[in-house]
Amino acid sequence: MSKHNDGDDDDGKVRNVLHWFRSKDLRIEDNRALHAAAEKAASGGGKGCLLGCFLYSPQDLEWHGTSPARTDFMLQGLKLVQEQLERELNVPLVFLTAEDRGMKTDRVLEFIRDNDVSHVYANIEYEIDELRRDIDMFKQLDGEGVQFRLLHDQTVVEPGKLTTGAGTPMKVFTPYHKAWLAEVSSDPELIDTLPAPRPNGKEVKTGDRTKSLFGSRLPEARESKQYASDEEKQRLRKLWPPGHAAGMKRLREFLENKVDTYSTNRSDPAADNASRMSAYFSSGTVSVREALDATRKIKGGKGGADFSQSGPGGAGVAAWARELVFREFYRHMMVVIPHNSMNLPQNLKFDFVQWEDDEEGYKKWCEGKTGVPFVDAGMRQINHEAYMHNRLRMNTSSYLSRSLLIDYRRGERYFAEHLVDWDLCNNTQGWEPSYTVFNPVSQAEKNDPKGDFIRRWVPELAGVEGKAVFDPYNRLSKEEFEKLGYPKPHVDFAESKQRCVQRYKQDMADADP
Repeated sequence: MSKHNDGDDDDGKVRNVLHWFRSKDLRIEDNRALHAAAEKAASGGGKGCLLGCFLYSPQDLEWHGTSPARTDFMLQGLKLVQEQLERELNVPLVFLTAEDRGMKTDRVLEFIRDNDVSHVYANIEYEIDELRRDIDMFKQLDGEGVQFRLLHDQTVVEPGKLTTGAGTPMKVFTPYHKAWLAEVSSDPELIDTLPAPRPNGKEVKTGDRTKSLFGSRLPEARESKQYASDEEKQRLRKLWPPGHAAGMKRLREFLENKVDTYSTNRSDPAADNASRMSAYFSSGTVSVREALDATRKIKGGKGGADFSQSGPGGAGVAAWARELVFREFYRHMMVVIPHNSMNLPQNLKFDFVQWEDDEEGYKKWCEGKTGVPFVDAGMRQINHEAYMHNRLRMNTSSYLSRSLLIDYRRGERYFAEHLVDWDLCNNTQGWEPSYTVFNPVSQAEKNDPKGDFIRRWVPELAGVEGKAVFDPYNRLSKEEFEKLGYPKPHVDFAESKQRCVQRYKQDMADADP
């Protein structure tokens, strides 16, 4: 049995085999469940074929607050997957729509029954609602004699596998990162990719029971999930071209031109040294395995998998790989602490904090008009690009939940409603409340040392010279500041930090989750 075998040793008669695409595996390349489904279909000796489906649940998009950018990126990516499947592999991709969240399993079951499916394959999603959906599907299909196989696909190392010396799940990133590097280095096959799935015979396109499955109509986003204007749609589609080919082109450009300086520039948003692969990873348009495999090939890995600083890729590759391990760690933590996906903080004591009802402050934060240049630059970036540099994500979240003392879940929701790369695991844990209060002025001085990022996104400050750009209200004269047309800070940093420390101490001291 090979490493990537799905362990499917049942003796059930193979008829048609279904791969159920999810919103996190929108690709044909290196897709574990799709590959396993194709192998199972081929094992039937021509008695059935491989089918694909995608379950579209518009209420889920509303429930999660999924942004128009993320929705459009998903739908456009699905269109490309459908075209590739049907043109190159003779595999139909059928779009099923569940208008009500409670109909999701019913719609898939209906398709299974109508199309004589004997085996269903899908990649695991680790969030609570999705796990409950799959458990329900297991129960339903078991009663009908249909085999249902779920495979780990989102990560290189399966969530929950890395443990402490005591055998308990790791919950701290640094030791997890160290263990992950050791695990992958000792077993380089973990980042080996799978070949393209076996195609169906051409007769599937003309068969009486299968020809009608081809050319399924792509779902349309509800009005609330559509771009506000054609200008916004064209601008963001240009920034975030959908599909695997576009993702791999972006990856190659990063590895060939930027990764060597990533360690030095990764926290400087003005350097634009990020890979901007996050949207492709969160949608599964490109697998992390494929990205790491490309990294070792381009940066001289020669089949190994050493992504440490002493590895062939050096400090740049090590720093970038560390960010990918963070992504894996967040999925690991979602499995270890499931209430992460239930609108609760990882540390439940934070649920006892009495947050401020500061609607004016929240509105200023959303619009990038807090009077704090580094924070405002980040918020204006997300509003324009459906993306924010990671250093700014940390600063904007700290400002909302600690300087303004506004419930972090409001910021978490705002990010979901605006980011093209939104992902529940990353977003919830990126917004996990913390005792650390970022000083946005010193953060800007350190990470945007020339003020270029601020001047780009806050044009009111474009003409401000020197270090005054980081804190114009306190570093310019009153007359100079008033000429800028830029708002004064909504709160005083020192006072707001003290308020946060006192509030956390007061509300959490005797908290008993």
